[in-house]
Amino acid sequence: MKVLILGGNGMLGPWVIKALDERHEMLVTDITEKPDGLKHDYLQLSADDLDGVVRAAEGVDCIVNLSVLRQDRKLAFDVSTRGNYNMMVAARTHGVGRVINTGPHYQLAGPQYEEWDHDLNPDMPPAPGTRLYAHSKALGQEIVRVFSERHGITALTLLYYNMKHTWNLGGPEKEPDYHDDMTPYSTAWPDCGTAIQCAVEVPEERLASNCETFFVFPDIPHRKFRNDKITRVLGWRPRYHVEALWNKKMRTPPSGRHGA
Repeated sequence: MKVLILGGNGMLGPWVIKALDERHEMLVTDITEKPDGLKHDYLQLSADDLDGVVRAAEGVDCIVNLSVLRQDRKLAFDVSTRGNYNMMVAARTHGVGRVINTGPHYQLAGPQYEEWDHDLNPDMPPAPGTRLYAHSKALGQEIVRVFSERHGITALTLLYYNMKHTWNLGGPEKEPDYHDDMTPYSTAWPDCGTAIQCAVEVPEERLASNCETFFVFPDIPHRKFRNDKITRVLGWRPRYHVEALWNKKMRTPPSGRHGA
């Protein structure tokens, strides 16, 4: 499969490229210059460039949009909202059958959900609130939904909360850093990348519709957010889990000191 990646040189991009490496052909794009060591085709391109995105999508089988810009009001809408419009126009123009959209969890589950509710799931009616980042990404997701329904394009949106390096979550590589502050819904960067791989490769028959949304979270016992859909439908299984931080080992204090 040939995959076009928009925003491939950001925080998530390298992990997605690593997850897809040796499995798919890739055309990676970003506004920055080609990173050292990247062996795949590269194009310096912004997601807000409609003509450029359409040209880049010719001949690809899947488009993955990782682009994001949070701080500037105009650029945030250009990238997060219009960028998704450009992706969907490109998919419609060239008959690309699948697109993968990404964003933060609160473009769906904003403050009114997160502060008051429990058992939050990715099929709830969206309520992103008014923050620039959440609002601009939510509008982009709605554009994806409309194009998907009208043109039969399979569109999968993956929503993340907080990303951490593996040594902050525990796992096979290193003992976790127990006292580093973290959000309890954190996902390790490698697992963030493999979630995209699962979305790229999931068979159509496993999808309930051609427009689906998923929360990308490891297992959390209090079920504030639910991750059962991504494991059941996409077959995603995170390698790193936060229970290594919940089940802290008792450590002997230094000589002459006593624990509280």
